[in-house]
Amino acid sequence: MTQISFPPTRLFAENLACRRGGRLIFEALSFDLGSGEAIALTGRNGAGKSSLIAMLCGRLRPDGGVIRLEGGEEDVHFAEVSHLVGHRDGLKTALTARENLTFAQSVLGDAALSPEGALAAVGLAHAAELPVGYLSAGQRRRVALARLLVSRRPYWLLDEPMSALDTASQAMLAGLMRDHLVAGGAILAATHGPLGLGGARELRIGP
Repeated sequence: MTQISFPPTRLFAENLACRRGGRLIFEALSFDLGSGEAIALTGRNGAGKSSLIAMLCGRLRPDGGVIRLEGGEEDVHFAEVSHLVGHRDGLKTALTARENLTFAQSVLGDAALSPEGALAAVGLAHAAELPVGYLSAGQRRRVALARLLVSRRPYWLLDEPMSALDTASQAMLAGLMRDHLVAGGAILAATHGPLGLGGARELRIGP
């Protein structure tokens, strides 16, 4: 049996509603996600996939419903146990790849891989000292994804994680996600295409 690295926890989202610009985007949305599980979040553009992820990590307030975490330490907000890699990479282009990851690790805490180790895991060891602004879109995306590896957090919230990645990099990311699930982590990923995770449940927003 595989050793579980993360303590068992479960996220519950109950009857969530979202309004943007006065328009109702979605309502009565409920799901749960626990250790070792993955959800592929699907729906047309504008259905609210990114808004849901923003709600879960505390960047957007729901217009209804409850988000709660069961298990683990008491009084821990879900944002404290989750990683966000948004549709935009959120990197500082004047800093090197290593400096970006060093900064992320200092902010997030719970150190896991070193910045150098995380870059090696995504195939960018050779680019550690290059300013991010000099990297290609696919390389920048891999630097952003390497943030998942420098801080140990069980829930990964990914918004179009395969964006800008070539076939080899998509396979690399799928492998990292599978390893995370085996270790007892959990993944919710907004996507328009396959994630490479055979056991992922689909949660579709909208018709």
